[in-house]
Amino acid sequence: MYKEEDLLLLSGIQHIDFCERQWALIHIEKQWQENVLTIEGHFLHEKADNPYIPEKRKGLITARAVPLVSYELGLYGVADVIEFTKTGELDNSLKIPKRSGRWQPKVIEYKRGKPKNIDCDKVQVCAQSLCLEEMHNIFIQEAEIFYGQTKHREIVELDKNLRNHTKNLAGKMHEIFTAGVTPKAEYKPCCKSCSLIDICMPKILKRSTAYYLKDIKKCENY
Repeated sequence: MYKEEDLLLLSGIQHIDFCERQWALIHIEKQWQENVLTIEGHFLHEKADNPYIPEKRKGLITARAVPLVSYELGLYGVADVIEFTKTGELDNSLKIPKRSGRWQPKVIEYKRGKPKNIDCDKVQVCAQSLCLEEMHNIFIQEAEIFYGQTKHREIVELDKNLRNHTKNLAGKMHEIFTAGVTPKAEYKPCCKSCSLIDICMPKILKRSTAYYLKDIKKCENY
């Protein structure tokens, strides 16, 4: 179990799954740079992150900008949206102040793009759900991700593999943060859409020192 002073930002778990270097640049070196994709993402989150826009329907309560923490993962953060569905079951449900009955929570995350072939979005909702489980001593089976491009919610099954992957990533975050060393650059196709590409410089930093020395010698011969 981690202590209060050891907690890291939960939102970083999607960064480290996408790229360990990106995570370190943001969370260790405090580097950040906006691009069109991140700005669009901010607009999409404006309503989701506003706790003063309540939504209540029969048997459903929508809570926004919900604080989360897990001392097992060593993470803290905020969930975009958590939907609470009224249920008659005692297991995997909780009480809500000033509300009768039992309620089952489900994390809803908002993303600007479309479903990805990697798990970076899934591990974020999984980490948020693990926080809720720890905070309320319950078990959550699934979460959902709303994608701005498709205007559709994708169900995320919180199975054993995803849970283990998420826990391993949380451990990796603490490992890199404690070491305080940013991983080396490695150019990948996904680098093109990264807002930190000009800071990271994956193509340039991939080249060895010997390459540059050789290049300098060529220039000296002219």
